[in-house]
Amino acid sequence: MKYLCLAYGDPDKMKALTKAEFEALVARCRLHDAELRKSGHLLQAESLEWGGACIRPRDGKPVVTDGPFVETKEQVGGLVVIEARDLNEAIRVASLHPAAHLGEHLGWCIEIRPIADGCHQ
Repeated sequence: MKYLCLAYGDPDKMKALTKAEFEALVARCRLHDAELRKSGHLLQAESLEWGGACIRPRDGKPVVTDGPFVETKEQVGGLVVIEARDLNEAIRVASLHPAAHLGEHLGWCIEIRPIADGCHQ
């Protein structure tokens, strides 16, 4: 089964990293991705730019806002799609990500969601 892992972080805390700290973090993430790819779990991994837009319906028309949770500091900063037998394995695999170990001071967390197979009902 496929699982979407969303990595949330605090953009201000990420921007406060020195260039060396940021590069070391990126290197750890790339190493992690390579290990997941080798094990057959990794299907896709992407870093996202901070910010973006959210489209919500208002009075039957789409309205663009800054994002779904502007009142929080954390934003989605990356996504990983993995293959796992079940949610327990997905949690085990996601817990290996550097965000699960190094990200506390950066406000990181990882949300794990099963990807629906087929059409939505």
